[in-house]
Amino acid sequence: MSNNKKKLTLMPLALMVVTSVFMFPNVPRAFLLMGYAAIPWYIIAAVTYLIPFAFMVGEYGAAFKKEKGGIYSWLERILGSKYAFISIFMWYVGWLVWIILTCNSIWVHFSTILFGTDTTSTWSLFGIGSTHTLGIMSIIFAAGLTIIASKGLDKVTKITSVGGISVAFINIAAYIGAIVVFILNHGHIAQPINVQALLQSPNPDYTSGISIISFISFAILAYAGIEVVAGVTDSTENSEKTFPKGVLMGSIFIGIGYSLGIFACGTFTNWQSVLSAKNVNMVNVTIIMMNNLGYQIGQGLSLSQGACISLGNWIARFVGLSLFLTYLGALISYSYSPLKQLIEGTPKELWPGKLSEIKDGVPKNAIWVQFAFIAFFILVLSLGGQEASKFFDKLVLMTNVATTLPYIFMAGAFAKFKKDTTIEKPFVIFKTYNSSLIWTIIVTFTVILANVTVILKPAVNKGDIASSMWMIAGPVIFSIIAIVMYGRYEKIIGEKQGLKL
Repeated sequence: MSNNKKKLTLMPLALMVVTSVFMFPNVPRAFLLMGYAAIPWYIIAAVTYLIPFAFMVGEYGAAFKKEKGGIYSWLERILGSKYAFISIFMWYVGWLVWIILTCNSIWVHFSTILFGTDTTSTWSLFGIGSTHTLGIMSIIFAAGLTIIASKGLDKVTKITSVGGISVAFINIAAYIGAIVVFILNHGHIAQPINVQALLQSPNPDYTSGISIISFISFAILAYAGIEVVAGVTDSTENSEKTFPKGVLMGSIFIGIGYSLGIFACGTFTNWQSVLSAKNVNMVNVTIIMMNNLGYQIGQGLSLSQGACISLGNWIARFVGLSLFLTYLGALISYSYSPLKQLIEGTPKELWPGKLSEIKDGVPKNAIWVQFAFIAFFILVLSLGGQEASKFFDKLVLMTNVATTLPYIFMAGAFAKFKKDTTIEKPFVIFKTYNSSLIWTIIVTFTVILANVTVILKPAVNKGDIASSMWMIAGPVIFSIIAIVMYGRYEKIIGEKQGLKL
């Protein structure tokens, strides 16, 4: 019987790589942190991490295509189940913290839709303060996400597709707007560009050697998502030739897209006059810069001051709507997929009670336990005042390094994977063991270097040794939790085997 399933060709594969990885908010965030000096680091990270790591996960995906556990299944076959569980547990905790943070920060974008700017600090329900109001709204919002995610993959994909379309609109608005400002200003750009600007950040927090090198960790996170291509190697036409070409094309486009985007930001945004204020942060920088884009277009058209401000606010509303839809889609997807991979990929005895049950393709019991954790942390944050905020800041620091450790394990295990002749490898990019070993070292070193510099940065730059220690403590604490859970699993398995004997 012939297989009529349509296979991916070169261009659709390259586009899949781009849409899985490229996120426009990473552009203004990079410009905030490093200005034009972000461009070389994006290129370095693409060469030393993005492209080779994508090839690695492509080989993993083809070899373990029948496995449902993703990261866990790959590492379980190579390193053993204990290391695999520690890795996927830390990976999941990182996504859980991201969901909690985003459930809170998404209201900045919602406020911009309504008012053209962030007014969340003034919101009040039933006479309570803004922090408590946002906490209540975030818990209700998280409950809604959980209800949608519990309905299954078809409901998830319908909403996430809306987020994907909205990302395209932001990109179009930003790049076309930058060109319009460039033309209206007769080729003058707001942030001067030269060799020094490509090497030195205008941000005083990113002027030391440690800080500059630590930016590579931001670039690596901007390239997160490349592992999704692992699932399509067997669905690619003439995969031996098409897959590496498609990944290379997509990766080059992403690198160029990020670089051109950063340059576009500089055409209409002067770092000192727009981004140096204390109220500018990683959450609202996209809104602030796009508002400024509208203002600059108005000035280029010689509109009145009021008209320029109004145009900026309307563009900010448009971007706020796009970002709200983008993060809505991402939140629903990540409320579902990391937990599903964690539960479905690992042995069911690891999970107490009925947590491991999968209904309609969804771990429905586990997803509501996850919501309970999310609601608890949001409640603690909103009611606990300054001390609770400091506690959560520590939790974020703990996940900074822990989230990327699975990438170190995946890259570091690749040479061993290539050497294991018992694993069938239907798809091969790295033809020799020596080439596999060289790229294993390069990719692993890149991620380790990023983590080391991120850990050292607070201590070296500001004498903040506590923050550095919390980043080290994160992987240690999460590993201990995972080891305790795994020890419980081993005990259960041992008792079952004893009963059989």
